[in-house]
Amino acid sequence: MADIPVHDGGSKADEVEGAEITETKDVLRGRKPSAGKLRRVDSLQMEAGNVSSIRAHGVQAAGWAATLHLAFQSIGVVYGDIGTSPLYVYSSTFTKGIKEKDDILGVLSLILYTLFLSPLVKYCFIVLWANDHGNGGTFALYSLISRYAKVNLIPNQQAEDAMLSNYKLDTPSSQMKRAQWIKGKLENSQTAKLVLFLVTILGVSMVMGDGILTPCISVLSAVSGIKEKATSLSEGTIAIISIVILIMIFSVQRFGTDKVGYTFAPIILLWFSFIAGIGMYNLYAHGAGVLRAFNPKYMVDYFKRNGKEGWLSLGGVVLCITGTEAMFADLGHFNIRAIQLSFSTILLPSVSLSYMGQAAYLTKFPGEVSDAFYKSIPGPLFWPQFVVAVAAAIIASQAMISGAFQILSQSQALGCFPRVKVVHTSAKYEGQVYIPEINMVMMLACILVTGSFRTTTNIGNAYGITVVSTEFITTSMVTLIMLIIWKTSIWKIALFYAVYATLELSYLSAVLSKFVEGGFLPVLFAFVLMIIMSIWHYVHVKRYKYELANKVSSSYIRDLALKPDLTRPPGIGLLYSELVEGVPPIFAHFVETIPSVHSVLVFVSVKHLPVSAVEARERFLFRQVEPRDHRMFRCVVRYGYTDTVEEPERFESLLIEQLQDFIHQEFFFLDSQQARPSGNRVGAEETSTQQQNPRLSSGSIQPVDNVDSADSSARSTTVGRIQGVEEEKQFIEKQKEKGVVYLLGETEVVAANDSSVVKRVIVNHVYSFMRKNFRQGQQILSIPRRRLLKVGMTYEI
Repeated sequence: MADIPVHDGGSKADEVEGAEITETKDVLRGRKPSAGKLRRVDSLQMEAGNVSSIRAHGVQAAGWAATLHLAFQSIGVVYGDIGTSPLYVYSSTFTKGIKEKDDILGVLSLILYTLFLSPLVKYCFIVLWANDHGNGGTFALYSLISRYAKVNLIPNQQAEDAMLSNYKLDTPSSQMKRAQWIKGKLENSQTAKLVLFLVTILGVSMVMGDGILTPCISVLSAVSGIKEKATSLSEGTIAIISIVILIMIFSVQRFGTDKVGYTFAPIILLWFSFIAGIGMYNLYAHGAGVLRAFNPKYMVDYFKRNGKEGWLSLGGVVLCITGTEAMFADLGHFNIRAIQLSFSTILLPSVSLSYMGQAAYLTKFPGEVSDAFYKSIPGPLFWPQFVVAVAAAIIASQAMISGAFQILSQSQALGCFPRVKVVHTSAKYEGQVYIPEINMVMMLACILVTGSFRTTTNIGNAYGITVVSTEFITTSMVTLIMLIIWKTSIWKIALFYAVYATLELSYLSAVLSKFVEGGFLPVLFAFVLMIIMSIWHYVHVKRYKYELANKVSSSYIRDLALKPDLTRPPGIGLLYSELVEGVPPIFAHFVETIPSVHSVLVFVSVKHLPVSAVEARERFLFRQVEPRDHRMFRCVVRYGYTDTVEEPERFESLLIEQLQDFIHQEFFFLDSQQARPSGNRVGAEETSTQQQNPRLSSGSIQPVDNVDSADSSARSTTVGRIQGVEEEKQFIEKQKEKGVVYLLGETEVVAANDSSVVKRVIVNHVYSFMRKNFRQGQQILSIPRRRLLKVGMTYEI
């Protein structure tokens, strides 16, 4: 039995006003019962079909006023990191000083063309279009691929999920053999699924490393400028000042960044105005001859002159694109046109002028490369620029820390990270979250890195690895999207991958050469995070498969009434399980341990789909557990990876309201099935033709074309149906008033007796340690302790 409840905003206050058939419309939320037009699907009987495609949020057309408004806001959210790169790029590139003045032109040429090829061409005009309903980032790419190819490691796909408004997709056509072939290889290869998952969490781990290193290098490079006026300060003192600022940044994270776009945009815009103006001043004061760097010949000559040293210097050049991934990751708050506009008209000209201005200054004063940014500032503007630089560094740090929280929140939602407390700090910006435990860990890591490395050069060696690794992963995943979703010309795909893979692997080889000089740090961060995420997800999948293999049989449910000691206390019981199909094994353990079942029992499964958001009216999916007089139901509660789980009171209210709506629709469905000839019964075979309209596939009751011609007998039958429905709904309401109890299985997972030593260590010790030291299920779901009942059970996997 399966149904998709469609809730159109009706309330429990809807009543039957009389016996006339036309007066049933209020109860039916504007729909009249028609046995001939009821349509249902059941995920146990059929696969998900095609549904029509709609334009995603990220590509929706917007008026110029709205686009300009979003573009302004994006300046404060997206560009803090890449916008502060001029603070340290030249010092990180020329670590051993400038040997020849033409090297300045070669490095400037590398910087300008890297900015042009990577953030402008690749991200603004290609990657941004690979969004998941307007959301970007590594998990967005993974979720997009997961909807077109069944690559999820957890077997919980349901046909009904594809009917959600935000799940829209077009499957590859039968003519596109290449796309179908690649899709088939992905779906049939467990190795390919595992590799894709590992690549995804590697990208996530690298972004997390970025969230630690960005505050360190941004704040340290900004504060280092004070040496120009206070020459007596040592590196240790500057590091201590930076650490104090970092502690302040992490201390205020709990307040959130609700007005981040409005508050930070003017400061970052002022920063861009400063660096652009000072850049133009330096071009005027020291000569505009550096503009010759637009000729790529200077790049070639630079490598010819410097050989291996020139190749190694790429590790500093690549820092000019730090924070590029933020343009994609933060797309969900804006739109594509806004990002394209703000980058091409504000950021790119500003930072380019800053790099050109510093290059012009260095042609006259090559010995001052270690402090080129602050040395090139005209005297009267030093202190205003210093204050704005520190403010911009703080903003860049804030944005990356918030982005790291968002990524971990998505990881947890998809079962890839241990349970932690996620606080949603903004009702307006859905991605603004705060994770107390992670905030503390990141702060300690930043203090350790800043105190140990002390200079931007050493931190830059580590920073480059996170930047290039993340970009290469994005390139690879977008290439896969081009193959199986966009179905782009193979020559365009080959050109895209050849250009950007070559560019990014060249940069990666350069930064990896500095592994022992600090480059090991992000690798260490990523390794630790990947181990944690891999182990947690591995056991998560094994637990799900155990429940799937040990579901409670239908005969056990039928025989419950025969148990002499079983009681049915009043109230509604919500039994939580990750299983989305069938009755979980923990239920039988509950009955054997506590021989009672509430008058109404709902098996609740919280499921996170590979979509950014699920509309509230489509969140609950109900089924009746037979026999019907037991009043047991299965309920899958579906969330996207950016959705917020409701507070208990709100959740209960929504669930019970949707349950009543389901009972209403289910009553008429059963009645209509009994009234129809068996040869004309609607089954799963018919539903596949109805999926172009989710309303036709969701169990909603469709209008009758000529209801006014119904005879008096039909009217009487309809009134009887309505009365039966209302009695059942009133029973549910009364049980709600008597109390809602949460039933939670406290499952302990252990390795089976015949498991290998490695598996025993992973499951029995590492996973057990993480589970005990992170938050428990009731804390994540915000279940009230006074209404919680837990029963322990052991799963052998």
